Amino acid sequence: MARVTSPRHKACRRARQPLCQSAKCPVDRRPYPPGEHGRGRIRESDYLVRLREKQKLRAMYGILEKQFRRYYREAARRPGITGENLLRLLEMRLDNVVWRAGFAQTRPQARQLVNHGHFRVNGRKVDIPSYQVRPGDVVSMKQRSRDLIIVQHAVDTLGRPIPDWLEVNHDQRTVTIRDYPRRDQIDTAINEQLIVELYSK
Repeated sequence: MARVTSPRHKACRRARQPLCQSAKCPVDRRPYPPGEHGRGRIRESDYLVRLREKQKLRAMYGILEKQFRRYYREAARRPGITGENLLRLLEMRLDNVVWRAGFAQTRPQARQLVNHGHFRVNGRKVDIPSYQVRPGDVVSMKQRSRDLIIVQHAVDTLGRPIPDWLEVNHDQRTVTIRDYPRRDQIDTAINEQLIVELYSK
């Protein structure tokens, strides 16, 4: 399974904001891009601004470029606003739903839990992090996986609100997908219109 293996904190410093969801992110200590010329003045071209926005979104969800292009083509094919469709497709990934529900502290941790086969969708085992859930689907943990220490720790220390498009039962370790998320329900700090402009050229 292909996955992003590049240094995560470099992407955070290049974007000048924490993307890795780690408590040890060095952006606060070194708020400038990595490399020998990181503190130098960089000419902010229009292309750079759009590219950086796309790279930020890729880093947040841990997606490779080829897969991201497929998401964009699917978003452009669907009716509605392409940028919002793109964010909606990324939010409906199984690993993101596990993270949004509070069963993992970070998206990479949620990806690993899904990949190791700890979750079921509508009673069937699914170990593909990019699996697209749909409204009405019920995501649940395997019976013997419900007492995992990392899951219990994530639930106990959950410091973010559960979005309205999810119905979560932390005791039973289940998540019900109520509906597709609206743009105002997605708290991702991304200007998706810049990404559409980048791919439209």
